[in-house]
Order: sequence, then C-alpha cells, then structure tokens
Amino acid sequence: MTSSALVLLTLLAAPVAAQTRPPVEHIARPGSRAPFSPAVRAGDTIYLSGQIGALPDGTIPKGMDAQARAAMTNLGDAARMAGVGFDDMVKCTVMLADMSQWAAFNAVYVTYFAPGRLPARSAFGVNGLAMGAGVEIECIAIAPSRR
Repeated sequence: MTSSALVLLTLLAAPVAAQTRPPVEHIARPGSRAPFSPAVRAGDTIYLSGQIGALPDGTIPKGMDAQARAAMTNLGDAARMAGVGFDDMVKCTVMLADMSQWAAFNAVYVTYFAPGRLPARSAFGVNGLAMGAGVEIECIAIAPSRR
C-alpha cells in the first residue's frame, strides 16, 4: 500500500466526533409561552424570529409608523438576548400586510441602522400576519462564536 493510500484511509477512518457541527443554542424569552425561540445561535450565525409591531401589553398600535417602531424594538430586544445588535444584522426579510405602506415602513427602518450599514433585504406583501399586524420582520445576524 502506498503512503498516499494510507493517508487517505486514515482520513476516511477519522472519528465522526472530529467532524461535529457547532452547537445550536435556542435563546428563550423569560416567561414567554410563544411556540418559538426569539433567537437561535448556530455557530457564528444568529437567526432572529419574525417580530410584529406588538407593544409590551400585547396590543397592536394603529398606523405603520407605530407598528414599525414596535417591530424594530422587538427585533432589537431579541437580538440583545442573543448578544448582537443592529450593526450585526446581515439579512432581513420584511412582510407587509399592505404594500402601500412600504415607504412609511422604510422611513422608520433606516433609522435603526448606521449609515452605510443596511443589511441585505427582501420584502413582500402578505395576506395576513399574526394578531392582525401590518408588519413583521425577521433577520439573520453574524457574531463570533463563544467557544
């Protein structure tokens, strides 16, 4: 057997444990009974669940301006729980119940990010959102692993 064949066999026989994936951490909101984690860390990537414009008392305010601010505040809270912030967000998806509210949403959205640091983004109109909300936003952030 040649030395290169022996090296190949050694690599193929390496224990599977040496090829493990990064741990996944599900970050929960204390006291929440929601059927999802607000944030999940997988290695260096943080997945932030969709946040609607609900106020702390669970009500949905009237108007896109107020809902957009509440949704962005809720998103920021979920990000902080995972140890990241708006500057760490690299991709966002926006869902609007009424696409005519696009400009009103954007006017609020851009105020949460540093100039020149807007994440990549997709947006689409939807037929309905939880609790009758007008907007929902989810994002992906990047942060160094805590290994």
